[in-house]
Amino acid sequence: MQNVESSNAYYLSKFNQSFGDKPTEVRDTEHYKDEYVTTFVEKWDQLIDWDRRWETEGYFFIEQLRSRGVKKVLDVATGTGFHSVRLLESGFDVVSADGSPAMLAKAFENAKARGHILRTVQADWRWLNRTIHEQFDAVICLGNSFTHLFNERDRRKALAEYYATLNHDGLLILDQRNYDSILDEGYNSKHKYYYCGEAVVAEPEYIDSGLTRFRYFFPDGSQYHLNMFPLRKQYLRRLLHEVGFQKIETFGDFQETFKANEPDFLIHVAEKEYKNSYSEV
Repeated sequence: MQNVESSNAYYLSKFNQSFGDKPTEVRDTEHYKDEYVTTFVEKWDQLIDWDRRWETEGYFFIEQLRSRGVKKVLDVATGTGFHSVRLLESGFDVVSADGSPAMLAKAFENAKARGHILRTVQADWRWLNRTIHEQFDAVICLGNSFTHLFNERDRRKALAEYYATLNHDGLLILDQRNYDSILDEGYNSKHKYYYCGEAVVAEPEYIDSGLTRFRYFFPDGSQYHLNMFPLRKQYLRRLLHEVGFQKIETFGDFQETFKANEPDFLIHVAEKEYKNSYSEV
């Protein structure tokens, strides 16, 4: 009987999300591991649409990296592998990390189908350097992934780990949804960039200052949810500064200039290089 119960529990955890009786009270960093169940991960690329994402994104990230002489990149939020594969095909040396084993398995499968073998590592950002013992020219954390951290201590720890794994003149690129717009004016996405799958509906089901709960509807009638912390732009920029990044540029939907509430996504490009503000005598 115990084996049957264990098998049932495993099946449920692998194929069904569980948020309990009060889903909007689930505000725990650890819970993302239970949100990316296998059935959701298998559908994730319907949401992204690799080909359309490639067209809308263009060469933004590649140009940001190349312009700073980056060669070795750590993709800490690999997901199903879109950016890892694209950077590999652009000539970068890439290590692909994620906290979800299901995502890493899908990323490896996607890369292999395109003729690449990913170097994958399952890692928790808060203890990144326990798992990864290399230095990188750049760390990328894309796909709104950083908003899975609900505790400020976790956010600071993760940023410090990114900082530590970078070379002295390294670069961090981190993105987020434009939560300022969502919190202040309500949700109104153009669905032009990032999530380009036209047949999938992604929209917030619940919003407050400590939680944005997104619901994803797929063509087969299935639906899934993600609970995320709504990071405000200036708050995240402040954290980046306090961790040690001196120069931070923020782009809106890949544009350098933008009105505050217009973009769907914000992209922070933070430089580690220390520049002494005092002239030597």
